[in-house]
Amino acid sequence: MLDAIRYLVDNGVKWRNLPADFPPRKRVYASFRRWRDDQLIRELHDRLRERVRKTEGRNTEPTAAVIDSQSVKADATVRNDTRLRRRQEDQ
Repeated sequence: MLDAIRYLVDNGVKWRNLPADFPPRKRVYASFRRWRDDQLIRELHDRLRERVRKTEGRNTEPTAAVIDSQSVKADATVRNDTRLRRRQEDQ
């Protein structure tokens, strides 16, 4: 199940395009939903991150993050006129 979910995420395919050598997509999706709803996906991610960072000799909790401004959508708290003005300045 986990390999099927990793395949979907890694390849960006739709559930319907899951290759036949994995379990049926309905079973995989049901497992994913159950794990997501029970916060198991988040826990798995956090444990893997901690293990990798520890292996690399780093603090297990990140102290900084990098966010690409091009991939972050404007938040609802940013006034619309500010967004429009910024677009006009860029042109």
